[in-house]
Amino acid sequence: MPVVDPGAKARLLYDARRTRVAIEPFTDEDPTLGMADGYAVQRELVDLILADGDTIVGHKVGLTSKPMQRMIGVDTPDYAPVLGSTIYGDGDEISLSSFIQPKIEAEIVAVMGQELRGPGVTVADVVRAVEGVSASMEIVDSRFADWRIKLADTVADLASNGAAAISSRVVPLAEVDTRLVGMVLTKDGELVDTGAGAAALGDPLGVVAWLANTLGEHGVALEPGHLVMTGALHAACPMEAGDVFRAEFDRLGSVTVRVVD
Repeated sequence: MPVVDPGAKARLLYDARRTRVAIEPFTDEDPTLGMADGYAVQRELVDLILADGDTIVGHKVGLTSKPMQRMIGVDTPDYAPVLGSTIYGDGDEISLSSFIQPKIEAEIVAVMGQELRGPGVTVADVVRAVEGVSASMEIVDSRFADWRIKLADTVADLASNGAAAISSRVVPLAEVDTRLVGMVLTKDGELVDTGAGAAALGDPLGVVAWLANTLGEHGVALEPGHLVMTGALHAACPMEAGDVFRAEFDRLGSVTVRVVD
């Protein structure tokens, strides 16, 4: 049986992120690796990245839709920190050269107004702590060849996070029902997919509560100003140079990214 070495596996992922060269999935060598092993690697990887001067500006939650959970074979989401170096604004150009095999997803992002610390966090607590919500698109990427990932692989790989483009418009929760927010994604003006807030665990605010409670088990809180990416509202779409993606959300407005070489 292979020995789990979180530090060595983290270094492999760190190098893959730096060189943009994919590696073989860890679960190919050891199919017994599980979620706990993935998070052990993730913690080591984050330490390596922060040592380079990057910062944590929030968290992403993945596997929030039932189809994605069925595909990976799990019944719970996963999470990872969002890094300051990976945040883009509405209308920004995003270079393919920053990634290995990127795909794009539209999702609702919550902006924290107050600290939120689990356990015991309810949706009512989230409503009090969240400043508002914004339109966003996440660029997911895998450092594992051909997206051949299982749960331990994607957890170790920062939940397959690559980057995020986020609108500067923050809409107060009093003005929106996050479950009912509709979304239309277009590429070069042509419809790609549609979705609604309820695709994310039934309610994006429930995603924030889940994250606060899960992080709370490890002594970590959601901090004021931090972002919470609450999960894709549709199937991820591959990106190519020249593409212009626009996600339009009811009540929240839109966010656009331009893909370049």
